[in-house]
Amino acid sequence: MAERGRPRNFDRAQALRKAMDVFWSKGYEGASLTDLTEAMGINSPSLYGAFGSKESLFREAVELYRETEGSSGRRALQDAPTAREGIQSMLLASAERFTAPGHPPGCLIVLGAPSGCVNHASVGDFLGDNRRDMQGRILARLHAGAADGELPAGTDLKGLAAFYATVLHGMSIQARDGATRKTLQAVARQAMCAWDALAGPPPDRARS
Repeated sequence: MAERGRPRNFDRAQALRKAMDVFWSKGYEGASLTDLTEAMGINSPSLYGAFGSKESLFREAVELYRETEGSSGRRALQDAPTAREGIQSMLLASAERFTAPGHPPGCLIVLGAPSGCVNHASVGDFLGDNRRDMQGRILARLHAGAADGELPAGTDLKGLAAFYATVLHGMSIQARDGATRKTLQAVARQAMCAWDALAGPPPDRARS
C-alpha cells in the first residue's frame, strides 16, 4: 500500500485540464475539492502533492486557459492588419469562444471569482490582474492604430480601451446567462459603432 499523502501516478497535464473545466464551470468558490478530485481522477493527497493547494491549482488552470481556450481573442486583436479590425475580430472571436459547444459558457477569467471577494481576495486580485492585462493589450493596439492615423488626434484611447474591455467582459456574463452566439455577434458589431462615430465607418471593400 502506498504511503498516505504520496501522489499517485497520473497524467498531470490531463488532470490540470480537467480542473480547468471544473473551475470554468463552477468558479473558484463553487468548485469543491470533491468536484475537483472526481473530475481529475485523483484523491486529495495527490492533488495537494502535485499542485500544492486549491489556489495554486486554480492559478495553473487559469494560465492553461489563457494559453489554450482563452487565447483566440488576444490573437485576433494582434493579428488583424488594423486596430479597428483587431477590436472587431477580438469581439467576434470571443462571441464564438464564449458559446463553443462542449465547453462552459463565458470566460473563466471573467467568471472565475468576483474581484474583491472577501473570502479569497488573492484569487479575485489575480483574476483582476488578468483582466487588466487584456485591457492593456487593447490600449496598446489602439495606440498603434492612432499612430497609423486610424483615429483622430486627441481621441481618449484609455476610455475607448475601457469601453471595449467592458463590452468583452459583459459578453462573457451574457453568455453565462444564456445569450446565443448570434446575440453576442450582434453586440460585437454594435460596439464598433463607437469606433465609427470617432473615425467614420471602414471603407466598403466590396466595391471595386
